[in-house]
Amino acid sequence: MPKGIGSTLTIGLFAATLLFGLDRGGHIHNFLEAHSDLQEEVLRFAGFDIRSVTITGLQTLNEQDVLAATGIEADDSLPFLDADAVRDRLMALPLVRDVTVRKFYPNALSIGISENKPYALWQRDGEVSIIGSDGRVIGQMNDEAFTDLPLVVGEGANARATEFVAILDAAPDVKPLVKAGIRVGDRRWTLKLTSGLDVLLPEESPSEALQKFSTFLHDHKLADKDIVLVDLRYPDRVVLRLTEAAAAQREEQLKAKAKAKGGPA
Repeated sequence: MPKGIGSTLTIGLFAATLLFGLDRGGHIHNFLEAHSDLQEEVLRFAGFDIRSVTITGLQTLNEQDVLAATGIEADDSLPFLDADAVRDRLMALPLVRDVTVRKFYPNALSIGISENKPYALWQRDGEVSIIGSDGRVIGQMNDEAFTDLPLVVGEGANARATEFVAILDAAPDVKPLVKAGIRVGDRRWTLKLTSGLDVLLPEESPSEALQKFSTFLHDHKLADKDIVLVDLRYPDRVVLRLTEAAAAQREEQLKAKAKAKGGPA
């Protein structure tokens, strides 16, 4: 064995055992502040440079972005790393719901991420945010990867996003036609279809009303009609509103019909 190797290994093992015990006992930072001159010796003899960082649980987040957010530098060492500070920095990411940071001596770090799953988009005051199923904002809409999420619009719409999705699920053939759900007075929904048609749902039993609209849509071929609004708020009838051009044309037809009835036999 080369001269000095035994002493080096002994010192390194002693340092590793000492620092591990201090870290487990929660006294590492106090010790290092009081003995800051030991830092270089620890790094030299014990080899506590961070050589491995394992990140698990990522779904939407990018590993490189998460690693950058940890704030870990290339010359950081494991004993001197503040795991709580790393966790706090990662918890500041909007998509992060929870974080665990574990040290594995002598030189490995494990980070477990639990993400907030993007559930819907919420538009308010001209801004579009990504929200979780609980309605909380988890990020701003700046990625095309989320454009297929359901869109709810208006004050309080975020807190009722799961209700909106459940309504759409009740009419699967209508769901692909819906561009957005607009929350009206925090009481009911108006659906904006991709065709521009507005569908006014009632406060009570909106799912049943949308199912009725689904049948009405196909039986009466509404897609081929000059209609801009379907009002389903009344339990005993469906109210339709024509486009301005169609309404003017119908008015002329009614006038012509009335004139014909009042004319000579």
